[in-house]
Amino acid sequence: MKKLKVILIGAGDRGMRYTNLMKDLTEKYEVIAVAEPLENRREFVKEKHSIPENMCFTDWRPLLELGKIADLCLICTMDRDHFAPAMKAVELGYDIMLEKPMAPTQEQCTALARAAEEKGVHIVICTVLRYSDVFLRLKQLIDDGRVGKIMSINHEENVGLIHQSHSFVRGNWGNVERSSNMLLQKSCHDIDILQWLLQKKCKKVQSFGSLSYFTEKNAPEGAPERCHEGCPVGDTCPFNAVKLYYEDKENGWFRGAATKHVYHTDELVERALHETLYGKCVFRCDNDVVDHQTVNMLFEDDVTVTFTMNAFNAGGRFIHIMGTEGEIRAALDSQSPITVYRHATKSYEEYDITGTDGVTGGHGGGDEGIVATVYEYLTGSYTGKSIPEISESYYNHSIVFAAEKSRAENTVVDFEEYFNSLAK
Repeated sequence: MKKLKVILIGAGDRGMRYTNLMKDLTEKYEVIAVAEPLENRREFVKEKHSIPENMCFTDWRPLLELGKIADLCLICTMDRDHFAPAMKAVELGYDIMLEKPMAPTQEQCTALARAAEEKGVHIVICTVLRYSDVFLRLKQLIDDGRVGKIMSINHEENVGLIHQSHSFVRGNWGNVERSSNMLLQKSCHDIDILQWLLQKKCKKVQSFGSLSYFTEKNAPEGAPERCHEGCPVGDTCPFNAVKLYYEDKENGWFRGAATKHVYHTDELVERALHETLYGKCVFRCDNDVVDHQTVNMLFEDDVTVTFTMNAFNAGGRFIHIMGTEGEIRAALDSQSPITVYRHATKSYEEYDITGTDGVTGGHGGGDEGIVATVYEYLTGSYTGKSIPEISESYYNHSIVFAAEKSRAENTVVDFEEYFNSLAK
């Protein structure tokens, strides 16, 4: 069995997640180098994978200056830092596993897709929903014709109120200039999954959305800049940073994000609450990404699709697929079976699923799925339907950019015209 050698650029949550899974597949993967500016994260990966000191770097540039020393380059930096190392890795002839989104701008996505195709290398974007138990089963049911011709799909990504406050208000993804627009960073794999299920071209795109709640005008009267400074509604506020990050010792995801440390002590958390956005009132941060957005899409054969991303809920993904012979309802969790209703017999069928989801989960088994599938793909044994060519990922990212254009300009975008213009 061939073992793929891997270099990791960016050892944050996603980089550690994927390489931890690779560690469980030691007969298939070997992580041989890491580039990560934060020492504690770099040391964690170094020790986890027994990487020698001379193969640990604070920056990706000296790592890639070594040339092509592995089979796979795994890039999990912040959104704004995807493009440069990915382009250099393409130039070196690496196959790449690139965390979503491809890049924060349409122009960079276009350049990266063209470069990969010209070089003949594989770039697998980590649109992990394609590998989840729920969506694999949905794809099978649709392709088997269980509900006939698809006429409409309604899909929801319920971000969750506290998740929104953590990641998209206080966190790394709250500001467009530091990251990218909300639809791209959070939901590019939702748009991707919808086109993947249908396998049809998009014709028109329309979107509405705004930042309406997490703004200074909604701050409680007398609320200070930081939660620890004695907020008059601190006892009842669901966003109280002291409760979320300091008092809740079990939420390693929140505490790790706030401290930027693998081993998050109370002392580190307290410092973060005093010095970073994670300690600020959620109504007094510099966030500017939307907190709710809807995208309407028209696909070939008059198929209508509505996608809604919204912060004001408990969280979770839900999908309703309506066809000429039946309908399907599903949720991305392990508690609810997929339900198929058949028009002709007026009967229901249920399909149990095994994946789990949640704010700290593995995207319904998608994280495990992509790591296993990429190995099969790169070693020539893959026979499934999940892995997209870079041209497909690029097409679906472009739908996202068209939707954001529609939202910003208050117009309906002719997607065929928009996409064709990118080739000029």
